[in-house]
Amino acid sequence: MNHFTFYNPTKLVFGKGQVESLPNLIPEDTKNILLVYGGGSIKKNGIYDNVLKELESVDINVHELSGVDPNPRLATVKKGAEICKQKDVDFILAVGGGSVIDCTKTISAAAKYDGDPWDFVTKKAKPQEVVPFGTVLTLAATGSEMNSGAVITNWETNEKYGWGSPLLFPQFSILDPENTYTVPENQTVYGIVDMMTHIFEQYFHQPTNSPVQDRMCEGVLQSIIETAPKLLENLESYDHRETILYAGTIALNGMLQMGYRGDWATHNIEHAVSAVYDIPHAGGLAILFPNWMKHNIDVNTERFKQLAVRVFHVNPDGKSDKEIAMEGADELRKFWDSLGAPNRLANYDIDDSKFDQIADHAMFNGAFGNFNKLEKEDVLEILRKSL
Repeated sequence: MNHFTFYNPTKLVFGKGQVESLPNLIPEDTKNILLVYGGGSIKKNGIYDNVLKELESVDINVHELSGVDPNPRLATVKKGAEICKQKDVDFILAVGGGSVIDCTKTISAAAKYDGDPWDFVTKKAKPQEVVPFGTVLTLAATGSEMNSGAVITNWETNEKYGWGSPLLFPQFSILDPENTYTVPENQTVYGIVDMMTHIFEQYFHQPTNSPVQDRMCEGVLQSIIETAPKLLENLESYDHRETILYAGTIALNGMLQMGYRGDWATHNIEHAVSAVYDIPHAGGLAILFPNWMKHNIDVNTERFKQLAVRVFHVNPDGKSDKEIAMEGADELRKFWDSLGAPNRLANYDIDDSKFDQIADHAMFNGAFGNFNKLEKEDVLEILRKSL
């Protein structure tokens, strides 16, 4: 493995009823909070009222930014940053899923910056200071509640990129499995696909001698695979929601990738797809990732074989390494199909008419992927296989 330094300062507050700890988590000198949330589901399920109740118990002025989109927009970031500047906001609270948290992270940096926040996303500038923030998570998916990355869409230019900074770790994140009870089945499936793909992206890397990390990745994947069908049969099972919620956090809080860099090529391609078509992020991943696997099966067949045998229990008897590896990719496709995840771009009425535009966006920084570098023709081939 490579040398590494692990750093994660986020305080994770996990369990039933933990929103009650909110007043003790917000810095004592806070005067003005910006409450950031999405389309209003937190008002229907009572989470909004619970959060406001806790905030009202302390002497803090609460300002609100609602309407964060599933693929959070640069325009919303700018709106939030302006509120922070006008109202002298000294703490931000994100209540929602990964999109709300990603938007909040970028607002926190933009509020202390006089330029265009898109400069951060395109790496033309680095934040020097941010407004501190915390989160109340309502969706198991992205892991944004315990990492320092964010993904933002510029709808005017049809660009969507990930960015990050060590300053963007939440100060705290409250995770109550009961807050995910009302997440509908399709969003639950998307979350499961998203967290699994995060693990796969890390699993496929080039450094050798990673037996501990491999087993950690495989163990979390197996727990998700075992739990997901049970959860879909009972969306209000505390135990199953608890397992999936924790898995989503572990999948992308840095613990699984100590000693190497994952690939992340499929995420790059999907960002380009959803920047043009505005489809659900995990829906795109569900379509693309098995095809990325098959496209790269010869790069390190042994690693694909290991995943197939250890996670998907493919019987290796009488088969070549490549046959075992390909069967593993097929088993992943079958599993996601069984959950009801999309498997073709046609599911979103996407044809090949904008493939060149998508590939060009994906190639924004040139060849990409840490397991195997992809050029434009590789991207186009994966897109074609995904039709």
